Amino acid sequence: MNVVKIILGIIFLIDCIALTIVVLMQEGKQQGLGAIAGAAETYWGKNKGRSMEGGLVKATTVMGILFFVLAVVLNILG
Repeated sequence: MNVVKIILGIIFLIDCIALTIVVLMQEGKQQGLGAIAGAAETYWGKNKGRSMEGGLVKATTVMGILFFVLAVVLNILG
């Protein structure tokens, strides 16, 4: 059981570092005054799901879920 705890701890540490990096790579959600006039609606804004920003959002979601699951499992094994 100790080996499983060590392996999950290492995966947890890697997930924490990767989650921090991915969150810092994302753009801010503020669009300023351009959002009022509709200037923020560009090609990349319409296709965010296929862009790098969309991939970062999906990666953040997956890594966040993994973070919480590993935290709970490591607490139970504790």
